[in-house]
Formats: sequence, C-alpha cells, structure tokens
Amino acid sequence: MPIMSKGGARGVLVLCLALGSLLASAGVWRQRGSTRIPEPPFDPLAQALASGSTVANREAPIPSMCYTKTEGVSNPCWTCHTGGVGFNVMDDESLQAEYAFSDVGLLNQWSNLFVDRTAALADISDDEVLKYIREDNYASLRESLLQRPGGFKGWVPDLNLSRGFDAEGFALDGSGWRAVRYKPFLGTFWPTNGNTDDVFIRLPEVFQRDADGRLSRDVYRLNLAILEAAMTVDPGLLEVAAARRRVEPVDERSGGVDVNGDGVLTSGVEEVRGLPKTYAGGAAKIAVRRDFYPRGVEFLHTVRYVDPDAPTLLSARMKEVRYSRKDEEYAGDQVMAFYAAEQEKKMRNRLPAFPGTPELGLINEFGWRLQGFIEDAKGRLRVQTLEEHAFCMGCHTNLGVTVDQTFGFPRKVPGREGWRHQDLRGIPDVPQVGHAKPEVLTYFERVKGGDEFRANEELLTRFFPKGTVDETSVRRAARGGDKDLAWLLTPSRERAVALGRAYMVLVREQGFTKGRDTLLAPPRNVLPQVENGSTGLEDAGLIFEDGRLHLAWE
Repeated sequence: MPIMSKGGARGVLVLCLALGSLLASAGVWRQRGSTRIPEPPFDPLAQALASGSTVANREAPIPSMCYTKTEGVSNPCWTCHTGGVGFNVMDDESLQAEYAFSDVGLLNQWSNLFVDRTAALADISDDEVLKYIREDNYASLRESLLQRPGGFKGWVPDLNLSRGFDAEGFALDGSGWRAVRYKPFLGTFWPTNGNTDDVFIRLPEVFQRDADGRLSRDVYRLNLAILEAAMTVDPGLLEVAAARRRVEPVDERSGGVDVNGDGVLTSGVEEVRGLPKTYAGGAAKIAVRRDFYPRGVEFLHTVRYVDPDAPTLLSARMKEVRYSRKDEEYAGDQVMAFYAAEQEKKMRNRLPAFPGTPELGLINEFGWRLQGFIEDAKGRLRVQTLEEHAFCMGCHTNLGVTVDQTFGFPRKVPGREGWRHQDLRGIPDVPQVGHAKPEVLTYFERVKGGDEFRANEELLTRFFPKGTVDETSVRRAARGGDKDLAWLLTPSRERAVALGRAYMVLVREQGFTKGRDTLLAPPRNVLPQVENGSTGLEDAGLIFEDGRLHLAWE
C-alpha cells in the first residue's frame, strides 16, 4: 500500500531539490563525487587555531606606514610620533628624524605593498563589489561563536546593530553600548583612502546605576560626560581646574556631583569645569583620573568598506571588528615605568611580545586586552590569528600620541552632537590643540599628499593642482566654511568602488600577515628595506613635536 501519492512524492522531490539548491548556494553543501554532503558549521576560530602560535613577522606591530619613503620632504610620522602628551611620556618624536628599526624590522615584511594585482582586480565587476559590501557579515558572527563546539572563551559581540540606536546614541538592544561620533584619525582611516569606521563605548554596570543600585540613564549620561571631560583635557594645561568641556545636558542631581563647579546641583548642565574627584551614582567611590579610563571600560570598533551610496559612507559589511577592554588600571608612577620600559626595549633592540591567545585576545603592558575579527576568504568574520592580532598591538601600546592607548574617544565631537552613530557630515575640519591651521590642511602641508604613501592620486589632483596644496579650497571644510569633513574626505564613486575591489582581492588571498592596506597599485613612496639613520627631515626643518589627538573644537 503506497504511503504517498505520486503527486505528493513529486512535491517532496521538488521541495528537496529547492532546499538542496538553497543550501548549496549558502555553502552548506559540499560535493564528493556525485554525492552532496552537508558542510560542517562554520567555526570562526578554526583558522586561528590552525595557524597555532606561528608569528613569521616578529615586528608585526610596526605598521606599513612606518616604511614611508620621506625623501626629506614628506613627514607623515608626526601624526603618531610626537613630544610628550600629558601622561603619555613616550616622547618618540625622534622617530621622525631617524629610522631606528630593530634588526628584524629593517626588512619591510608587508610584501602586499609591492604586488601588482591588476589582473585580479579586472575579474571583479562594479556590481559585484557593491553587492558584496552591502551584505551583512556581522550578525552571524555572534551565532557562530556561541554555537561552536566547546564554546568560545573570548569576547562574543553583544551589540545588536540591526536594532539600531535611539536619539541619544544608546543601543536599543539594552546592552549599554553607546555610539560615539568623532573626527577620524589622520590618513588611513579617511574614506578617501578606503576605510570607514565607527566606535562604541560601554562603561561597567556600576557606572550605569544610581546610589541605590537602580539602573539610571541620567547617571550613565553623567558619568559618560565626566569621562569625556577627563579624556579631552588640553595636555598643555598644567592645572586641570582650568579645563572646560562642553557636554550633553546632564542632571547633576541624579548622581550628586557638581560638574560645573557652581556649588549647586541642577539639571541641564552643559559644561564640565575642571574635573570632579569621583564619578557619580554607583561609581561614587571610583576616582576620576585625567587622561585615564576607569577599569572595565570597553570599546567596540568596526572597520568597513566605503559605500558610495550610503549617506554615512558606512558599508553593511565589515572588514574587521575590533574589541578592547581595560582589564587593569595602574597608578601614574606605574604607567611612567611602563613607558620607560618600552623605551629601554627599543634601545636594547628587543622584539615585542604580548601575552594572550587569539581566543582570549592579547594584553599590553598598560592593562588593555585587544581582540580582533577579520574576514575569511568567503567574507565571513573570523577570529584573527596570533600574528594578525600582533598587528594591532603596536598602535595601541607605545605610540607617543595616544591617550591611554586609544585614538577615537579623545576626538569625540563635543556635546550631544557627539553621541550618535558615526557620520562625517556636519563635522568641520577643526585644528589640533595648539595649532593655528585646520588639522587636515596641516596634514596635507606636512605630508605633501592625502595619505602616508602619497599614493592617493585623486586627492593629489583635487587639492594639489600645481604640486602644492590649494589652501583656499581645503579651508572650505574648516570652521566657518561652506563645506564639511565629508566633502573633504569622500572619494568619488569610481574610487570608492575600486578601493572595495582592491580589498576584496586581499580577502580572497587571506594574506593579511603580509599587509592589509587598501591600495589600487603598489605605492612608489615606500621602502622595501630600511637602513637605520637619518630620514632627512631634520635637515629640512620638518620635525614637528606638536602632534595631538586633542582638537580645538570651540
């Protein structure tokens, strides 16, 4: 007796074929002879585990930009290597004047810089690029980490970006993350050079509660305002009491802290004068420290493609997801000792080493744990290998310009305008603290181009029409001008798509240990090998000790 009619069997067959086609297109099936068998679930840690503890480039923390051919005329080095900045006493401006690499670092191991990928780029159409960068590869990362056999011991992304943010920049998923709008750091992270990015901050739960232990949005906002003031103090001020920071309207009464110093607890306060001794509410016993984050602060930083049709230029697809947490908070004298130890290591030609694993992240001397995810060959986000993690450590450990080893938050747009998802529209090109000229204009003049390698031909054509920077045009994006940062740093549609195509090729090759720069062709102004000694910049009078993250917004 038949169990199913012919019509029913035909329907099941059609359904199975359709399901098989769907699974195959999603990469869930693989072919073995004439038989299709299910693919195992994607393990985002597998590639990192397979690479083991191998680190071929022991100087991976040195970024490719440090191999710039300055030729005594171009100085992009001042942006990172500068005189002492507040409690950052690395004081490494001497690296502008001379190449001082370790024996291992003398060879430029970022060999992707020298590869001509013209043929590979030609195989990817514009439509393919746009389709690719508009696919979401973030949402599935959390599920893949949680479902992997044996679990995942590291940080699992817990910000639901699809839920979005409210008008004050708080994540609607209730996770406590808050979006930060900021002026991107110079060069590499400009959209015109192939990257967009965004930053989110979260303070430990005690900062989100009032004195009675209840969750309080007002207390959280107040504590974030205090932190904002603490991390943006002009490093030239000897007395913190003279500091002023415009913040979003906060209610001093919610946390019992008089942030504007008028002796009265009121609501709607929009300026922090000096710094209070402690944070507010449940964090009332935690001291406020100039230039230092409190223990437990977290940052989420995503690096994305440039979508020419997105108003914010942020693509849905992510190149990288970067997470950092301050696990330890050290006293000022300990921090000074760490910087001294860093300088001693360089003098002794000792190679950097960081404890940790890809699964747990790497830890630097200053108490920060960093963990990174990057695209696999199919565009899925995976855990970075040990060597890929090491790439991140140099910039977030011992650079002279950082504020407590960070870049983004000290460059936050003041007030309520700085508490929303990243958007360059409406942000003026303000100067760095202590500078007379707008920051991007200063960069153009000192670098003689729009990126570290002076390889951005579009910017050179646009703003260097006769070989020197067109100051009048660049100043249109400055305060009082008729343009903004988005106008100044947005690539043409053609360039944006080309930059996406160039990075797609790197993704397919999976050779990030050889470099992850987004370049359309091998740059001319890069050294394949270095001879330690003069860069030629000192003789040319092009050494600058005034590089700062801090910005003169007002």
